[in-house]
Amino acid sequence: MTASHRIGARRQAWDAELSPSTRARDARGTLARYRTRSLAALRELRHRANVPYGPHPAERLHHFPPHQPGAPLVVFVHGGHWQESSKDDACFAAPALLAAGAGYVALGYGLAPARRLPEMTASVYRGLRWVRENAARLGGRADAVYAAGSSAGAHLVAMATADRDGVPLAGTVLLSGLYDLLPVVDSYVNDALGLDAATARQLSPLYRRAPRAGHVLLARGQHETDEYARQQDRFASALLARGHPARVLVAEDRDHFDLPLDLGDPATVLGRTVLDLLAHGPGR
Repeated sequence: MTASHRIGARRQAWDAELSPSTRARDARGTLARYRTRSLAALRELRHRANVPYGPHPAERLHHFPPHQPGAPLVVFVHGGHWQESSKDDACFAAPALLAAGAGYVALGYGLAPARRLPEMTASVYRGLRWVRENAARLGGRADAVYAAGSSAGAHLVAMATADRDGVPLAGTVLLSGLYDLLPVVDSYVNDALGLDAATARQLSPLYRRAPRAGHVLLARGQHETDEYARQQDRFASALLARGHPARVLVAEDRDHFDLPLDLGDPATVLGRTVLDLLAHGPGR
């Protein structure tokens, strides 16, 4: 096999492993539910739309205040391989979490190729820091801010809370994340990102210090590609080695796309786990 054939075969393999839709039951239908439920939340629930948290036009958030002051605040960072979706599709969990007594924030950060990954990482850091600094004004409290992220959003939350200067949070909920970006370099995902190996490693939570979060929940669906499963296991092991054990969950009969719809839903394993985390957090 020639060098070009080997490169092509490697690309083909990583393309498959980083395509969660190959294992999902109805990815397109689930993404449509994100939009339908999010639009309903924006239409029916009290909220402030497009609140700026930083100077860039993409640095905006939707804020759904809790029913009572001093409540936990859950910030959700959407996925989409850093190049799809938006905060407008990320409001679907607001009704369930508000009903459970929390406030909800859907965070926008811009997309590739218009924005580079270091810029997105910096935006999510600014957004989480802004929410924590303004928690009381948002109806919450600074020591009870939680961040949840799905897929690319899980990566961005993990990066924003990593190391000694990461944003300190009460907890993080990381769903179906990529924590080592080196495989991304050799895949179709990188066509929009333009990462080289050095930058990919620098932006990989797997190679950073443990997150500044009181609790870390790592969850994925049963129907994921082998690489997504492997990355969750590797990140859990790395956190344990750093003295920061994570709770690990594999949700039966869920895939990469429909798992986030369970956030805050007490009828689901993920929803019950998240609500228990909020119920036993600071001030509870």
